[in-house]
Amino acid sequence: MWDCVIPAGGLSPDHARWIRSHPHFFLPIAVLRRVFRGKFVAALRSAFQHGQLHLAGELAPLTHPKFFAAWLRSLFRRDWIVYSKPPFGGPEYVLQYLGRYTHRVAISNHRLVALPDGQVTFRWRDSADHDQQKVMTVSRDEFLRRFLLHLLPKGFVRIRHFGFLANRRRAALLPRCFAALHATSPNNESETSTAPTAHPLWCCPKCGGPMVVVERFTAAQIQLRSPPLLVGAA
Repeated sequence: MWDCVIPAGGLSPDHARWIRSHPHFFLPIAVLRRVFRGKFVAALRSAFQHGQLHLAGELAPLTHPKFFAAWLRSLFRRDWIVYSKPPFGGPEYVLQYLGRYTHRVAISNHRLVALPDGQVTFRWRDSADHDQQKVMTVSRDEFLRRFLLHLLPKGFVRIRHFGFLANRRRAALLPRCFAALHATSPNNESETSTAPTAHPLWCCPKCGGPMVVVERFTAAQIQLRSPPLLVGAA
């Protein structure tokens, strides 16, 4: 599943003004589902040609190029469904919802219960049982295997930016967007702010400079990161 955040407008071709989208129009659904179907089928064809599809079991006959091509043609005879409706909670709710998935780890520290004898105990929520919170214990290797399933493969990123938010064009186009919308850039607000800086909570005992919290460790993390005990040392 892909989640996309799309602005309600964009810069004109000459980058001189902002063109707003119609307030009651987002995307033509009939066109969107055909474009998505074409892109998806084209990606399947490319993956097949490069030997990136693993077809086994009931799908083994599709390894033959003619059978695979016939199967791809059948996909165009169906109308693909694209779900597109306004969010119930507005744009703020959408950003909060996406933020929970793009800026969190696979499991948070408060869900880890214990780590006795190489067994990891953690809390989980059973959606099939009215979202009841339960406790599960698995081996350390199994826990690490499940955790690593959430790591993206090499070359993949969680968030991709396009258009005026693309890395190559953001520095030049974002100021023009703010100017066209008669809005103030967040960078300008931080630069022009005259609010006094907060007093640092911790200072270095040697040089007196402010100390910044980089990371916090729980007791279990400190135990895992500590050096092994020396047994039988002279």
